[in-house]
Amino acid sequence: MNFRIADTFTDSLTKLTGDEQKAVKTTAFDLQMNPANPGMSFHKLDRAKDKNFWSVRVSRDIRLIVHKTDSSLLLCYVDHHDPAYRWAERRKLQTHPKTGAAQIVEVREVVEEIRVQKVVEEAAPAPAKPKLFTSLSEDQLLGFGVPPEWVDAVAVADEDQLLSLSEHLPSEASEILLEIATGGAVPQAPVPRPENESPFDHPDAQRRFRTIKDSDELALALDFPWDKWTIFLHPDQRDLVTKSFSGPARVAGSAGTGKTIVAIHRAAHLARENSDARVLLTTFSEPLAHALRRRLHRLLKPEPKLAERIDVHSMDSIALRLYQSRWGKPSIASDDVVMAALIQAKQDVGVDAFTDAFVWPEWRDIIDAWQLYSWDSYRNVTRAGRRTRISEQQRESLWQVFERVLAKLKQDEKLTLSQVYARVTEGIASNSSPFEFVVVDEAQDINVPQLRMLAAMAGETPDGLFFSGDLGQRIFQAAFSWKALGVDVRGRSKTLRVNYRTSHQIRRCADRLLDPEIADMDGNTESRKGTVSVFNGPDPVVTAFDSEDQEQGAVSQWIIDRMSDDGIAASEIAVFVRSPEQFDRAQSAVEAAGQAWHLLDERVDVQEGKVAIGSMHLAKGLEFRAVVVMACDDETIPLQSRIESIGDEADLQEVYATERHLFYVACTRARDFLRVTCVEPGSEFLEDLMS
Repeated sequence: MNFRIADTFTDSLTKLTGDEQKAVKTTAFDLQMNPANPGMSFHKLDRAKDKNFWSVRVSRDIRLIVHKTDSSLLLCYVDHHDPAYRWAERRKLQTHPKTGAAQIVEVREVVEEIRVQKVVEEAAPAPAKPKLFTSLSEDQLLGFGVPPEWVDAVAVADEDQLLSLSEHLPSEASEILLEIATGGAVPQAPVPRPENESPFDHPDAQRRFRTIKDSDELALALDFPWDKWTIFLHPDQRDLVTKSFSGPARVAGSAGTGKTIVAIHRAAHLARENSDARVLLTTFSEPLAHALRRRLHRLLKPEPKLAERIDVHSMDSIALRLYQSRWGKPSIASDDVVMAALIQAKQDVGVDAFTDAFVWPEWRDIIDAWQLYSWDSYRNVTRAGRRTRISEQQRESLWQVFERVLAKLKQDEKLTLSQVYARVTEGIASNSSPFEFVVVDEAQDINVPQLRMLAAMAGETPDGLFFSGDLGQRIFQAAFSWKALGVDVRGRSKTLRVNYRTSHQIRRCADRLLDPEIADMDGNTESRKGTVSVFNGPDPVVTAFDSEDQEQGAVSQWIIDRMSDDGIAASEIAVFVRSPEQFDRAQSAVEAAGQAWHLLDERVDVQEGKVAIGSMHLAKGLEFRAVVVMACDDETIPLQSRIESIGDEADLQEVYATERHLFYVACTRARDFLRVTCVEPGSEFLEDLMS
């Protein structure tokens, strides 16, 4: 007998208490071991439209809804007695007549009764809006996966009705309809599936149903029900995970589209398919590496041997490890040490035409990043990312400064991190790489020396390099040409368009902070058009206050309301601010709500029973049901001190862009609820957020 679980089951499991979940897990394991166990209390649901729906007693009040046939048992839903029965009475499991995919479909008649009653209870309906799908035929709608009984309702839906309908439709149907409604192209008809193929093997079915082969796989699903990505993948994600590429490849997509999930599954797939290979899963910072390590452990909990062949490190960490293994521990020159050497060299040479604020990024982004050791190399280099042109004579005077700094570092036997990367890259090129495959997450923030090292590790082999990232979330590094370093992803780049993390309302609001299209220096374009969220929620709330006390009072009440009205736990709430200087405002608001808090550190771990507080830079890779982005005042975001430190006026655009990206990252950590606050005058970015 095939034993399966549905995503509706994992969703419902997360809503139960800890003790209730333990009881459900015990029942699930018993069912898997022996579905015909006479000790199991099955009850046929006579009022259900689908006569194969049964309830299984978990405890005195908890009921597990299963779909049972002679050949299969599917865990569908779990809840307290009455809600569980109501869920089953309003649904049926069927094979779609056009696509051939298995679907759990809501019975339209029941949903319509509920909707009509709601309309009667509410105010008079608003004026009619344009119908969205009048140009589409019934056959096309069926081809998108719309269940036959819902085709008529979809055919006459306007914008508001579509958002409501999408909650009742199978995910493949709602995604396509939302994409068309937001200006996307009408997709082609699906390729017919083989008649002898199981409806559960259809790619669309696999995103919501999973055949569980053994108790380890079931344990994984039940241990982390919130992390559905450990079990269910979207067909587009699965294709990227398993596809073979002839060279470097990249997956892009806006926040919440599952790029990191693809990266983790990709690393596991490469290790699984190449039994003797070592795989490096890496990212640009230690906090993100810790988050990757934790998620990979969840995914590979049933396969510990596989996990042993996947190394998870930040890029700085792996570079330092590789350097130390061959040449001993390096003495790293800090930025402060290098800056002091630059200032002294400027004085020695007598270069007054350039400020310290101009010389530092010239060193960091050009000399040190590209490892320029001679006047000829500096004279001929393309100063990518540096917008102010300088003459050859000006370059020559600057080179005298940089030459002295290089000599000083050599004399003191100190290395910059970029020099460590360069040495490691040379060592890999002259010997061999410790890794056959490299998967890079948050690739938009890697720098020149890091990309050179990665290219040396695996750039020449098929499937050797795989990147995931979003140009709209670049907050640390200046842009540069990947192609110039031999890493060309053109023709091997895919953009994910289904957002799983943030509601339609939050995603639409946050997207206003960014341009609809963002291009890198090699001409690769990432578009935010056509991205759809798979669920709805309340609109974000943006509020300006006259004082910090008023802001703190409003935020504390909002936290209280989310916990009492929406059942959100303290650990599912986060408050983000631009910098540590605003931590006290966040802490005061959380304390006024009567909640404990903890500051996010480099481990970015959430603590049970505590609201998380952190800077926007630590928000990457996290998600919470409710998020407050607080203290968004003028001169705070964008940060005034950062603007004042600019030595090249042409760099102002870059600073504004990365500050916008940082604000976007913080806002898109919210799943269901987003509150943005400031004290007047507020950040200029708030106007875009509210437009």
